[in-house]
Amino acid sequence: MQLKTINKLCCPFDKQDLTLQVLTKDLDQNVIEGILTCNTCSRKYPIVYGVPIMAPDEYRQIQLEQPIVEKWKLEYDLVDVKLLPEG
Repeated sequence: MQLKTINKLCCPFDKQDLTLQVLTKDLDQNVIEGILTCNTCSRKYPIVYGVPIMAPDEYRQIQLEQPIVEKWKLEYDLVDVKLLPEG
């Protein structure tokens, strides 16, 4: 996913801006793996194979997203990543 496209995205929950944590890029500097974070509601959205997974909460399949994030925690030495806010 191109950086200029990522900058146009917002949180589907509260429509706030997202912060990008890049994990891998390709030769053209497109983001292949990363995490988008909403600083307002603390939701996190993974970017997998260049595609941001940004469904609203009721349609998210956390059981499919979490194994990817767990792999990234080991591979990229990430601190505990919670996809949805506590509570």
